[in-house]
Amino acid sequence: MAAPSPIFLWMDHSRPPTPNGTLNRTSRLGTSRLGTSRLGTSRLGTIALIVVLFGLLVAATVFAIRSWTSIEGPPMPEVGYVAMTIGVVFSLLIGFALMALLFYSSRHGYDERASRGHHVDGVDDGGGGERE
Repeated sequence: MAAPSPIFLWMDHSRPPTPNGTLNRTSRLGTSRLGTSRLGTSRLGTIALIVVLFGLLVAATVFAIRSWTSIEGPPMPEVGYVAMTIGVVFSLLIGFALMALLFYSSRHGYDERASRGHHVDGVDDGGGGERE
């Protein structure tokens, strides 16, 4: 029997590792009262979601292409295409850099150090003060 997809599994760290060194995995979805797995229903929902999102992507792409090609007016000079390309590239670079900084700060503990004084009994009340 093939192993279930990792999308539907989570690591149970409360159990000791198996003899081959991997952690035991437990299904998030469990079983219904009848004893049948709900994994098939969830997989069907995931496939439906992916199909719908892919359809929206295709529709948005077709709309963008038709809108771009149907615009009438004077042709854009080469300088305009160069400027647009530079703007897109720099926007992507800024987005990638900010996401990299976000992941870096999260993985190296900077986020925990910044919010260290705002926790009361392990619960963050959002206000930064002590509870009454």
